[in-house]
Amino acid sequence: MTRAVAVNVGANTNQPGLRAPIYADGTFDFLPIPETEPTREPVPTYGALASGLRMTIPDEIRDTPVHLDPEFAGYPACERHTYGDPHGVKARPLADLSAGDWALFYATLDTAGEGDDRPDWQPPSWGAYLVGGLRLSRDPVTDWDALAEPDRAVFANNAHCKRERMDAAVLLAGGEQSGLFDRAVPLSAPSAGVDANRLVTELSADSGKGPWWRRPLRYDADATETLRSVLDSRTFDPWL
Repeated sequence: MTRAVAVNVGANTNQPGLRAPIYADGTFDFLPIPETEPTREPVPTYGALASGLRMTIPDEIRDTPVHLDPEFAGYPACERHTYGDPHGVKARPLADLSAGDWALFYATLDTAGEGDDRPDWQPPSWGAYLVGGLRLSRDPVTDWDALAEPDRAVFANNAHCKRERMDAAVLLAGGEQSGLFDRAVPLSAPSAGVDANRLVTELSADSGKGPWWRRPLRYDADATETLRSVLDSRTFDPWL
């Protein structure tokens, strides 16, 4: 039975000091966080990603290197669908997944429209949204040293593998069905970004209380089936 874990990714008001926008039609920009560790080779900058985004990259961060993780094939400077994480709070539930399960990614996004230009399903300022996912093509990798060289090549373009010291506690590879979504799916209620909707409070194992938008969200097999139907159909209004 397929399960899912959703984790927070992407730019925020701490790193690099802004969020990417979501537009009135549900399309959005995805912006990674800055790279904070030394790397073995040059990595893309925010400026290098600008041509693939609708948003304007502020001049002060255009030359800042990015930590391009998750990696989505088709996104600027990406080759495959991969993700790595060094932090136990996210790595542990992700490592518990198996081939065929879903690693889902949500980001906090700024609401681009105001007044009549803002649809009634979007929070007034910002919200948390599912923006993409990996349908795992293999079991999670938790022992890099034991991984054969041909298998390591799958993760060669992952941001953690470009660091001087590969530091991911878990590495994930996605196959078919993986990628950024065409439109984001809200996890926040229309009332405010801090208010979780039913995709969090009724489907996940999280209460939706406190800073839920920073925590991993676990979905069992039944919840994952319902969640996938919402993602596939985008009929999310009843779940807000």
